[in-house]
Amino acid sequence: MEEKYNNARLWQIGLFSLNNAATNLYLAMMAYVSYYANSIAGFAAILITMLVTAMSVFDGITDPVAGFLLDRMNGRFGKFRPFMFMGNLMMAGSCLLLFLTTHHIPEVVRLPYFIFIYAVFVIGYTFQTVVGKSGQTVITDNPVQRPVCTYFDSLYIMASYGGVALLVSAYLVPKYDGFTNFMVYFQLVWFVVTLSFVCTLLAMLGIWEKDRKEFFVGDAVYEKVKLKQYVDIMRNNRPLRNLIFANSVDRFAATVYSHTAVGVMLFGVMMNNYVLAGLIGIITAIPTLVVVTGGIRVAQKWGQKRALVIFTELAIFFQVLMAFVLLRPDVNQIRYGLYLPNTVSILFFVVFVLLNGCKSVTNNMVVPMIADCSDYEVTRSGHYVPGIMGALFSFVDKAFAALGTAFVGLVLLIVGFGGTFPQVSDPLTPTLKWTILFLYCGVPILGWLVSLLALHRYELDKKAMHKVQIEKSYISMQRRAERLERKRERKLVREGYLESKKERKQTKKMK
Repeated sequence: MEEKYNNARLWQIGLFSLNNAATNLYLAMMAYVSYYANSIAGFAAILITMLVTAMSVFDGITDPVAGFLLDRMNGRFGKFRPFMFMGNLMMAGSCLLLFLTTHHIPEVVRLPYFIFIYAVFVIGYTFQTVVGKSGQTVITDNPVQRPVCTYFDSLYIMASYGGVALLVSAYLVPKYDGFTNFMVYFQLVWFVVTLSFVCTLLAMLGIWEKDRKEFFVGDAVYEKVKLKQYVDIMRNNRPLRNLIFANSVDRFAATVYSHTAVGVMLFGVMMNNYVLAGLIGIITAIPTLVVVTGGIRVAQKWGQKRALVIFTELAIFFQVLMAFVLLRPDVNQIRYGLYLPNTVSILFFVVFVLLNGCKSVTNNMVVPMIADCSDYEVTRSGHYVPGIMGALFSFVDKAFAALGTAFVGLVLLIVGFGGTFPQVSDPLTPTLKWTILFLYCGVPILGWLVSLLALHRYELDKKAMHKVQIEKSYISMQRRAERLERKRERKLVREGYLESKKERKQTKKMK
């Protein structure tokens, strides 16, 4: 039996991927919430670290609930679009309140107020992000098209983080002389809220045509989703378990090396050039996308699993090279400009491009792979539950992200930053230098090594997914045939040519 794929037009994939841009804009901005809470609202650094960690755990807890609700959703506006719209509105309202009003609240209730508003943000963020992982199942199931999602995700995430970082490091921080001026956060929050809302509307347009029950698997739209299915899926869907574990270790490492404080220490303290933290994402965007394109080509030819393994191994290699570059005594001479660059600058930018490209592939390739696991679940149990699949993934993902945040806070506490976060004006001590190398280079290398062990146990390679799509197509056609038969039967009952089930039961009892 031949596969019959649900193909998408390129603009649909491109626009729907803006949903990830919308959420990552907020994620990039919330990286600075610790500096706002410490510098403007007056909370201690270690307290904020623990609060952000706790909110990340709460974020993970809300994922199964959001996934459960999404799988039961099938209103006039579809399954996915209501979650996207409501989630974005909740994030917008909560962030405006969080950044613009917290420091005006009386101290006695300031902390509970901060926690409550942050919790509302987390719920909105969960609503919109659960769509990013589960919506992949209806956009396309073509194994050639799914890796293309990685390209757009990488492009938009780089633009989101790079744009926010550039705005903060190259404009807001120099203009307002550091992170202690309220106007830094005032302008940042309005920029993110506006741009994220536009991205959300465009993403809704991208999924509009596919957000209908005919693109759900057979009769899955009518399934009664039960909470016990979470346990069943985690127990019996081995590919999902292995993918979750591999990604969770990656997420822990990514949270550590991309932490705002680590960026301040790396670019501001070690390199003495914090403006570069924002510029580097723009400077290296095009060559990084070339590396990502190579990753997509590998995924299309040999499958997403093999591409993820190859680029994880390459990431380890280039991260080791980066450690040697940062150990050079002239690392504070790294510059970018129209003049002739020096050796250390050339080495840094070349290695950074290759490393960042590999990171983009490893971080974003897992999103379409969740859709593969969801398709596998259809063939395994007959259930189409993309919300549960995405929620399980996000739950563990965010729990490990919370551990990463707590880990950075613990390391900073040990090296003497318990009261305030590192500032760009801090001197580079030997202790701080080795702390930077450990957080930026050591942790990700260890994380990727562990991730490779899990990926080698992940079964859904290109050959396996070919078989899954054939079985899924058969199940889908079988369920559609059953639904058409029930529809025909109801029509015959209404026209009086056939007894209803209730009438047949009564007739049988009389006999």
